[in-house]
Amino acid sequence: MIDDMNYHITAWHRILNDLGATLSLERMKSECYGKNNELLERMFPGRFTEAEKDIMSLEKEKKYQEQFKPHLKLLPGLNEFLQKAYEHHIKMAIGSAAIMFNIDFVLDNLSLRHYFDALISADNVEKSKPDPETYLKCAAALGVQASDCIVFEDSPKGVESAQRAGMKAVVITLLHEAHEFSQFNNVLFCVNDYTDPTAKYSLLIN
Repeated sequence: MIDDMNYHITAWHRILNDLGATLSLERMKSECYGKNNELLERMFPGRFTEAEKDIMSLEKEKKYQEQFKPHLKLLPGLNEFLQKAYEHHIKMAIGSAAIMFNIDFVLDNLSLRHYFDALISADNVEKSKPDPETYLKCAAALGVQASDCIVFEDSPKGVESAQRAGMKAVVITLLHEAHEFSQFNNVLFCVNDYTDPTAKYSLLIN
């Protein structure tokens, strides 16, 4: 929905290296998936308690929001895409590895909350992407079959999550190129953003 991943990567890169991780930006990019606490545990197994990780996670998100807010905007064409889907009574959900604190940050600052029938965040699942739990909970909350869902994703881990949930996916190529998704059989097509006419076609094939 928004092009903010570089802000997350930069924030984590600074925090983790300050803690002694010595990560390159490219390595940090590959590690930015799943829940914040899972990321911290991958980098520093057993070093922090869950309470300590919760505190570090929230502080990281506060810094991210402060840095990103002046640049907060929807991807090109997405506002029109959401409005068209809404007018056609297509049920929509957000299924994110972000905590609800960040989802609220986007929805409220961009006045988008009315578009979505369900919100599933990292706070609502036991296992984050690439596990299918996030998207299966989205389908359940919407009252629809997983096979009738189309997921819009910008990361290989997210597309894997959709595939394991039995859902088709449209790839938005922000940080990743189309060839990085070639191993998945659930990808309908790849687009740069929602101005691509192909993205609008997905409203008809659901």
